[in-house]
Amino acid sequence: MKRKVILHQQKSQQHKWKKKILTLIFVVGVCFGTLLFVQTRYNDVFGLVSFQHQVVSQSQVQIPKIAFLFIARNRLPLEIVWDAFFRGGNNKFSIFVHSRPGFLFNNATTRSTYFLNRQVNDSIQVDWGEASMIEAERILLRHALSDPLNDRFVFLSDSCIPLYNFSYAYDYIMSTPTSFVDSFADKKDGRYNPKMHPVIPVRSWRKGSQWGVLTRKHAIVVVEDETVFPMFQKYCKKKPLPEFWRDQHIPADTSKIHNCIPDEHYVQTLLAQKGLEGELTRRSLTHTAWDISNSKARDRRGWHPVTYKYSDATPMLIKFIKEIDNIYYETEYRREWCSSKGKPSTCFLFARKFTRPAALRLINTFVVGDFN
Repeated sequence: MKRKVILHQQKSQQHKWKKKILTLIFVVGVCFGTLLFVQTRYNDVFGLVSFQHQVVSQSQVQIPKIAFLFIARNRLPLEIVWDAFFRGGNNKFSIFVHSRPGFLFNNATTRSTYFLNRQVNDSIQVDWGEASMIEAERILLRHALSDPLNDRFVFLSDSCIPLYNFSYAYDYIMSTPTSFVDSFADKKDGRYNPKMHPVIPVRSWRKGSQWGVLTRKHAIVVVEDETVFPMFQKYCKKKPLPEFWRDQHIPADTSKIHNCIPDEHYVQTLLAQKGLEGELTRRSLTHTAWDISNSKARDRRGWHPVTYKYSDATPMLIKFIKEIDNIYYETEYRREWCSSKGKPSTCFLFARKFTRPAALRLINTFVVGDFN
């Protein structure tokens, strides 16, 4: 009997120990599970915070922009083409328009939201062949430079069209650290006025198209110039046409009259004088065709570029412009082979001068404007 009591007590103690062990295992398991759960939640929360931080950081990455600077008489007749072009811009651009004083881009004057209120508020009256044209350029640059993200500055007229989509144009322009400025030595008599010397020596005198692309550094040089610009205002003036000579003294030799067109010389000459030509790709990205056979009057020949009308706007014309891969400069015996990202490429991203009917025809035939 005594032995049975002892065995019963031993079994009871063993049972209690088993319960304690099981309880301990359970508690340990619960604690471990709780720790694992907390760690998992911590990782989830930390990962979410980290992801949100990355999203915010990515949204705060400052992507350099291209400022498109339009010089217009009033409204932009080809805005429908540019509207399609800018749809692919993804906030990589800004727009500034210099129009006549008082003209506003509102719902009554533009159908494109991209141009709403994009006029500068201090525009001036611009006359072709006068220094007012380069002052308009400087005004546009001053406004565009106020945005620190604007890194390239493209000058365009109201008759320009894009030849490619925004993405292609952006990559082309941003792939090089240089400005694109059509610039060559002007060795012909009649443009350079000796009265500009010594402020502007003849060795710095350059000529080219005004429709260039400037880096931010070169845009600042143009805006801050207080030396070369006054010389252009005073001594660079176009020669009057023959019909106006009746109101003036007719010179014995009209060829000796200086015929200086400021916008064809200013930026090129300024950058040359500043020793910055090594930072230029010395060609324009805007195609212009000059026809010197239009007029029988020698004084009028070559003064204006070809204007493409409805009948001229064909797929063959655009194909021809896009296939141009080099430009020859006679005065320097220099052939400029066009390249992008180190590879041969087309020379031009834009073209002028197109009338509105011509541009609409190109859109309707999907030659330009199909940018999406």
